[in-house]
Amino acid sequence: MTTFRMPSLGSDMEDGTLVEWLKAPGDEVARGEIIAVVETQKGAIEIECFEVGTFDHALVETGRKVPVGTPLAVIRAPGEEGTAAAEPPPAPHPPEPMAAPAEPAAPEPTAPEPEPAPELAPAPQPAPTSQPATATGTGSLRISPAARRRAEEAGLDPAVFAGAASPVHLADVEARLAGGAQSSTAQPGDAGAGSALSEMRKAIAAAMTRSKREIPHYYLAHDIDLTGLNDRLATANAGRAPGDRLLPGAVYLHALAAVLKKFPEFNGHFVDGAFRPSDAVNAGMAIRLRGGGLVAPAILGAEALDLDAIMAALRDLVSRARTGRFRASEFAAATITLTSLGDRGVDAMTGVITPPQVAIVGLGTPRQRPWVRDDAVVPRTVATLTLAADHRVSDGHRGALFLNALADRITSTEIP
Repeated sequence: MTTFRMPSLGSDMEDGTLVEWLKAPGDEVARGEIIAVVETQKGAIEIECFEVGTFDHALVETGRKVPVGTPLAVIRAPGEEGTAAAEPPPAPHPPEPMAAPAEPAAPEPTAPEPEPAPELAPAPQPAPTSQPATATGTGSLRISPAARRRAEEAGLDPAVFAGAASPVHLADVEARLAGGAQSSTAQPGDAGAGSALSEMRKAIAAAMTRSKREIPHYYLAHDIDLTGLNDRLATANAGRAPGDRLLPGAVYLHALAAVLKKFPEFNGHFVDGAFRPSDAVNAGMAIRLRGGGLVAPAILGAEALDLDAIMAALRDLVSRARTGRFRASEFAAATITLTSLGDRGVDAMTGVITPPQVAIVGLGTPRQRPWVRDDAVVPRTVATLTLAADHRVSDGHRGALFLNALADRITSTEIP
């Protein structure tokens, strides 16, 4: 048997709250399958299992905040005997003492128990047999505690799911909210949204403070002419349906993944005093959330994707980011970050590296500028490409070669 543990979803993560089990004792699990949802400062993170076997039993009940590395569940390998019914998840509070002494001794210092969310399911009985997504409410409404809490925070009446054929999970609520069913009573300034944003800001501040304190940054910038690329994109997109059109961000990422093959010192993690290059390009994409805040989940294995596949992955990532749904690997595996300021109207940005990564690439807003071409000054669409890199791993010479190679790759990209 193997133990499924609370994963680390970034260098700034110390703990997480288990909000939902998507597997019950006895359910089969496959490698890469999502089996739980954990709430962190970055949002609701879907946790994948990297074992093949059977979900034996949970070790932590929903609503508990536990440190990174805490055992969450037991997964048994194919053919192993099950023990699911023998041990329920631990109770949320310590048992009462058998007898109180006349003068109670000072209690041993212990970590304070986290306050349970208002709608948590009842404590499990000695031999639980129900699904982890415990149905709550009456009548035909079957909704997990995490899903009920999310709906109430967003001002969505859980009763809209009454009559659902299967229990309603957190993902079902997020999908409905993304589809426009959010109540008008939920405003960006509500206490719930403000609290979540405050926690995200704390996480960002902690990571960036560590980055500036520990990583010796150096910075480079280079202007690139995007006129030809934009013309090719416009021509290619004219014959495509709106949902299949390519955006410049996909071209930037495709070019970045290709160039990193020749410049591996910008792609990987600096851990325990040593740089560990990555064979895969897991490019973190900086995404601004509608309610405020910023996340940078990764498109995994970008070096193996063509332009259309990258565009599809980018759309999916942005869509899930806007509803606060991520997968654990999209944060933990990111090896470099790309940020494009799009239509923000800023010429350039000086990035801050996200630990344990060693580089971040930025692209400013493309705009019309005077440009010398064929000995004549002409208007061209120009953007500023920037690099912030870790001086422990690379230097300005290699950084300049990398940035020029990236610019050439972007401007010469052929659009299918």
